[in-house]
Amino acid sequence: MKQNATQSLTFSAEFWQGFRAELPLLIGVLPFGMIYGVLALSAGIDPLPAQAMSAIVFAGSAQFITTQLVAVNAPLLLTVLTILIVNLRHALYSASMAPYLQRLRPIWKIGLAYLLTDEAFAVTIAEFQRRNEINPNGHAFFFGSGLALWGGWQASTAVGVFLGKVIPQTWSLDFTLALIFIAIVVPTLKDRALVTAAIVASITAILTIGLPYKLSLLVAAFCAILAGYWISES
Repeated sequence: MKQNATQSLTFSAEFWQGFRAELPLLIGVLPFGMIYGVLALSAGIDPLPAQAMSAIVFAGSAQFITTQLVAVNAPLLLTVLTILIVNLRHALYSASMAPYLQRLRPIWKIGLAYLLTDEAFAVTIAEFQRRNEINPNGHAFFFGSGLALWGGWQASTAVGVFLGKVIPQTWSLDFTLALIFIAIVVPTLKDRALVTAAIVASITAILTIGLPYKLSLLVAAFCAILAGYWISES
């Protein structure tokens, strides 16, 4: 009976359930957004484009990498290619969500694809799998969780952009990027394939650090994907 009651929730109730489910994750997301805003300005990106990137791209890892590539005047094609590789994981997220959302109209699929992030996916797919049945208003839960994250990301970026104007340029904050990604990646290393990918990426990045335009990041990501796939198939 409890499961049936959950499945019969209205669109509005589902939305607010998703919204509330996302709130605990904002504790880690908000500092992430603020640091992005600060680093974007330190990389030479003006405040308006820095904020617009959060609204248009809406992908933390891609935005951080972009700031690094802009800082070294990397070619646009290289920047786009790097972001594409970094965000390939979203294709896997989409495949996992597709069975629950395939009946939706295209306009809903496009909107929810925009809101698909690591945190929104984690909360939503866990809820979908818990119910173990396609919910007619399940997309409202996804919409609520994604919108909560979107709002928090925009607000935290704005705070970071403001702080970037007042923090002296002599305060180098580049090291925070590595610390944040370490904090994100390490808890996910739960099997041989992921551990191997992380080790290969680290070693490759160090060995190729002398490459121009931060190409070491691209090479390390490519080698890590190959290594992780090889281990998972062996």
